[in-house]
Amino acid sequence: MSYLLGLTGSIGMGKSTTAQMFRDEGVPVWDADAAVHALYEKGGAAVDPIAKVFPEVVTEGAVSRPALRELIAAKPDALRQIEQIVHPLVADDREAFFAKYPDSLLVLDIPLLFETKADLWLNAVAVVTAPYEVQRARVLERPDMTDAQFDLILSKQMPDAEKRARADYIIATVSMDAARLAVRDIVDQLKGQSLA
Repeated sequence: MSYLLGLTGSIGMGKSTTAQMFRDEGVPVWDADAAVHALYEKGGAAVDPIAKVFPEVVTEGAVSRPALRELIAAKPDALRQIEQIVHPLVADDREAFFAKYPDSLLVLDIPLLFETKADLWLNAVAVVTAPYEVQRARVLERPDMTDAQFDLILSKQMPDAEKRARADYIIATVSMDAARLAVRDIVDQLKGQSLA
């Protein structure tokens, strides 16, 4: 049996950087966002089913994320329909990942891990964190990001303090060296458990 470690954290906390640190340690990482992106790309498994329901969001054979955001803003119930199409496809992608790496320590990078109750089927959860001022500065450095957008995104995510309270492991990302050491320590602790 593989040992499944969930990796999550609020926007701007350094989750993608930390996921790469796990890869650098030789741990396979499944990225939920990347899986969704692949499903929306030209030839992706979600394109045709979404086009049948919402043809206006498909352009040049791919799902347009900006058009999707506009649709969901205009018709909130559209999100549920899209999720009914996309969630089973994401689950299939995740199962294919598991099959590729049996009896391994695996990291699953899931942005809304607690919000989607993924913690119920994972063996453990690692949360990346940084002080609010650091988080805000990182996010506002992104192109086209505004204070209002940042606040809206935060309002949809579980508060950092609650994530940390529910975590099995906490990885502080203010110092990259300290974060790398924390990742290495977690990998060392869990490597043996994947074969148990």
